[in-house]
Amino acid sequence: MSVALLTELKESVEHNSPGADVDQIERAFHFADKHHGEQIRASGERYITHPLAVASILASKRLDGASVVTALLHDTVEDTSVTLKEVTAHFGQEVARLVDGVTKLTKLELRADQSKQAENFRKLVVSMAQDIRVLLIKLADRLHNMRTLSYIKSPEKRQRIALETMEIYAPLAERIGMQDWRDELTDLAFAELHTEARQSVIARLDYLRANSYQLVDRVIVDLRALLREQGIQAEIFGREKLPHSIWEKMKKKNVPFEQITDIMAFRIIVDNITDCYQTLGCIHSKYRAVVGRFKDYISVPKANGYRSLHTTVMAPNRLRIEVQIRTRNMHDVAEYGVAAHWLYKDGGGDESEKISGQQFSWMRGLVDMLDETTSSDEFLEQTKLEMFSDQVFCFTPKGQLISLPQGATAVDFAYAVHSDVGDTCVGAKVNGKLVPLRSILQNGDQVLISTSKNRSPSAEWLRFVVTGKAQARVRRTIRLQQREQYIQLGHEIVRNMFSAHQTELSERALGPALEHFDLNDSDDLYAALGEGQINEHELLARLYPSVLSSNGNVNGEANVVAFLPSRRQRAEKKLPVAIRGLIPGLALHYARCCHPLPGDEIVGIVTSGKGVTIHSNECASLESFRTTPERWLDVSWDPEASSSNTARLRVTGENRPGQLADTSATIAQNRGNITNLRFTHRAEDFCEMEIDIQVIDVAHLNNIIAALRAQPSVATVDRARS
Repeated sequence: MSVALLTELKESVEHNSPGADVDQIERAFHFADKHHGEQIRASGERYITHPLAVASILASKRLDGASVVTALLHDTVEDTSVTLKEVTAHFGQEVARLVDGVTKLTKLELRADQSKQAENFRKLVVSMAQDIRVLLIKLADRLHNMRTLSYIKSPEKRQRIALETMEIYAPLAERIGMQDWRDELTDLAFAELHTEARQSVIARLDYLRANSYQLVDRVIVDLRALLREQGIQAEIFGREKLPHSIWEKMKKKNVPFEQITDIMAFRIIVDNITDCYQTLGCIHSKYRAVVGRFKDYISVPKANGYRSLHTTVMAPNRLRIEVQIRTRNMHDVAEYGVAAHWLYKDGGGDESEKISGQQFSWMRGLVDMLDETTSSDEFLEQTKLEMFSDQVFCFTPKGQLISLPQGATAVDFAYAVHSDVGDTCVGAKVNGKLVPLRSILQNGDQVLISTSKNRSPSAEWLRFVVTGKAQARVRRTIRLQQREQYIQLGHEIVRNMFSAHQTELSERALGPALEHFDLNDSDDLYAALGEGQINEHELLARLYPSVLSSNGNVNGEANVVAFLPSRRQRAEKKLPVAIRGLIPGLALHYARCCHPLPGDEIVGIVTSGKGVTIHSNECASLESFRTTPERWLDVSWDPEASSSNTARLRVTGENRPGQLADTSATIAQNRGNITNLRFTHRAEDFCEMEIDIQVIDVAHLNNIIAALRAQPSVATVDRARS
């Protein structure tokens, strides 16, 4: 049987890739057959049938000889005693590099399936960026494995493989234009994940087919006659949409099968682009077009290089049908995807080069994301965002086309232009009008991004950016800023500690702590201390054990009492840590329960992985930290700081026209800025409000309170502590 399959493979290669080295392919087969020996697949077949099948899948896509040889050898290094050095000696450096790229994807042994999936996907992106054939071989490998998935006995394993295929490999196939692979992968995964749903859709398709006898043939005959009258030479094919595609449409529109009408699709292939548009006109003159269902992917191709005209029209029997119109070159790219690079590489056509470039630019975007993320799971999540999205096409002022997912904002656009543009963007104009950075872009928008060298990404952007690249870049910047802030905070804590004990701070003095906590240098220690991974008491125990032994158990009740807000005492000679230069939201957080302001007596609560949260000494929530004194940090305001801080006021006043305007005007006249306002109670004669105001410090807030109390229509004004 294997010999017969080899003969079929050689015939396919000779037909589709006449220049391929068929002798090398035969040698690769015998090499793999020898080393796989009597290995058996779950189906009971000899293992060699799998690499043969993968090679045949690639040969049918007209891949080059090196890809076919690699497919035959792709499991030898992983599953047999063969080494990469032997592969190089027998088949050359190019094949060895491809085999190595495929092998690396599954050699990792991690504990969690999710982590393994994420890390393998990360490795896949690195490999395919170096040579896209690695991805094509891996997709062909997955396609054959899915075709034989039913032989795996474990339902859990089948489900995991099917879900991974649906979430990663099928979208990847679509992204590089391998649409038929994507369709088959998706439908095979759908059959495993939702067996009953698929059977239900198939049963209804059978019923529709029986009641729409020869509808496809009749439409094809009508279309051929119509185009022949206009002198247009065309090939026409008709097909039903796949069960998974129909199921997804039913879920998206939340309608039953009976209301899904455009389940028939027709493909028309013509000689040139002019004929494409002329064919479209003929069809619209014959059949009534469905409003909103026309897409021109010729003038604006998809990111994977796909080009075609799509329209939906009302056919006989009042059924909607989708019609796709394209040239032969466009059809080859749609059928072969990125593999068309090899199909056209000797032809030198501008069209093929343009399409290939678009496909490879998407992969370069994935590699850019790799540089920004440290976690494989995070990278996988962000890449799924890129793959599971419809597209919006926008333009730069110079006319460059930028492809983005639905829901993308001006910040996403900025990062799509260039990472540096995204990092420094401060404003945006859409179609000549100034808009917020969070504005969602629409098809055809022209976007102008304003930048400033003094700007850096904001954590707020993570609330609205949707592209994986933007999220990865913003998170990377925040991580770097956070580490700098943690280092600064930790250094201040250690400096004060050494100052209190009249000791000179040095790397050598920190040696015992670095060794105990297994840290590389003082910056790592400062960062761990500022982040709360280790606390001040633990560090003190390493550096000054005699101090703790003389004071007793740090967790004892005597120490707890000393930290309570009403009786907190500062250790002798110990200065509070000044929170100067720390940016709120990174290593430092202001408690929303008490809204502390410069001028308040404050205390810091250290939270592992978050840094320090600043509370007012009078905050009632401090009682909940009574039993964890090691988390308390003596802190003070930076006397030179003049940043804005948020305070909350409760105001009771008359319920009359103009009351809110008078209150707002008074706050503005005293240089306060209202950030939030809500009515907590409204009666016929009075109203109660909670107002959040940006102020500099307590003195500034007190001036605003005094000004509000001076209003005759205001009854009470109090600062809210919770």
